[in-house]
Amino acid sequence: MLKAKIETPDWLLQMESILEELNEGVVIVDRQLRVVFANEALIRLGQYERGEMLGRTPDTIFPPEDLPYIMRQHESGHRYGRHRNEFYLPRKDGEKIPAIFSARVIQAPDGQEYVLVTVTDISEQKRIEEQLRCSNALLEKRQREIDAELSMAARIQESLAPHSLEWKDLLVEAYYSPASTIGGDFGIVLPQDDEFLNLILCDVSGHGVGSALMASRIYSETLHALERKTEPGGLLPYLHNFVHDRIALDGSYFTMAAARFRQCGRRMTFAAAGHPPAILVSKDRLRRLGSRNGILGFLSETAPSESSDEIELSSGDRLVLYTDGLVEVFNSSQQMFGVEGLETLVCQSATRALPEMKQAILDGVAAWTQGAIVDDDVSLVIVEVR
Repeated sequence: MLKAKIETPDWLLQMESILEELNEGVVIVDRQLRVVFANEALIRLGQYERGEMLGRTPDTIFPPEDLPYIMRQHESGHRYGRHRNEFYLPRKDGEKIPAIFSARVIQAPDGQEYVLVTVTDISEQKRIEEQLRCSNALLEKRQREIDAELSMAARIQESLAPHSLEWKDLLVEAYYSPASTIGGDFGIVLPQDDEFLNLILCDVSGHGVGSALMASRIYSETLHALERKTEPGGLLPYLHNFVHDRIALDGSYFTMAAARFRQCGRRMTFAAAGHPPAILVSKDRLRRLGSRNGILGFLSETAPSESSDEIELSSGDRLVLYTDGLVEVFNSSQQMFGVEGLETLVCQSATRALPEMKQAILDGVAAWTQGAIVDDDVSLVIVEVR
C-alpha cells in the first residue's frame, strides 16, 4: 500500500518546534494509523529523508508477518489509553533497530483522536546485554571446567585422607572432612612390612586449592622419608627444611603429629610440632601428648629438634589424633569447644567400639556447634591396642 498524502494538522504545527528538540523519536498517527508527524530524531533513527514518513501506515513500514502484533498493540493502547512494549523500528535499508515504543492516546483541539508514540533506541543496551550474555556463557563454561577440575582434585585428595585398617594388635579408625571441596589436611596410615606401623596427621594452613597442593607435596615427601624408615623425631625437621627451602611461601606453614608403633603395637614413638595435643587413654586415665616444637615450614628459627617420646602401650589403650578443625569450633555463645571438650567426649565414649567412639565424638562436636558450618578441615584418627 502506497503512503497517502497528508497535511500536518494546524494544532500540531504549534507543537512541532518543541517535539523537534526531543532526543527521542516521536511519531503521531491518526485513527487510520497514518503518520501525521515524525520528528527529526525519529527520521534520523530510521534513516529516512525529511517528509518520507508523512502519510505512511504500518504496512508500508513493517513486514506483513509483524502487522498482527502491531495491530494488537494498537488495540490495547486504545482500550487502556496507553501501552508500552519492546519491539523494533525498521530502517529504510531494512535493518531492525531495537526500541521501546511508548504510546498514548491524545485528543486534539479539533476533537480528533491521535496516538503519540515515543520511540527510544535501545541498540546500545541490547549490544551490552549481548556482550553480557556472551561473557556469562564464557564464565559458565569456565565455571564448569573449574568444577570438573575441583571434582577431580577432590577425588585425588581423598587418597591423602587417613584410612581405617587393622595391623597386628592395632585397630585404626579414621575420619576426614574438608571445609570446602578440597582442603589442607592429610593423613598417612602406613604399615612397613611386619616391623612397624606409621601414623601421620598433618594440617596445612589455609583452605582450598593452594593448601591442597601444598598438602599433596608434603604428603609425597613424607612418603619418601618413611620409605627410608625415618623416625618421627627426624621426620619433622626434615619436612620443615624441605618446605622452608624448596617451597618457601610467605605465611604458609603446617603442623604435624607423627607416631610409629612397634612390637605389634605395644611400643610407640611419638613426635609433634605445632599440632593439637594427642590424647592417650590408658587404664581410664587421660594423658596429653603435646608438641615439643612450633609450627613447621615458615620461619627458619622455628626449626624443630629431633626430640620424641617413647611410650609403652597396653591392651585397651587408645590414642586419639586430630586436627584443630575438630576443637576450634564455637557454640552460639562464642565459646570454643577446645581440647577440654574433646577430652570429655573421649572419656564418655572410650569403652565403645572404635566406629561408635568416632561417631560419638563427631556427634558431640556437632551438638556443641548446633549445626553451624565448620570452616576448617577436620581429621580424626583413633588407634586401639587390642
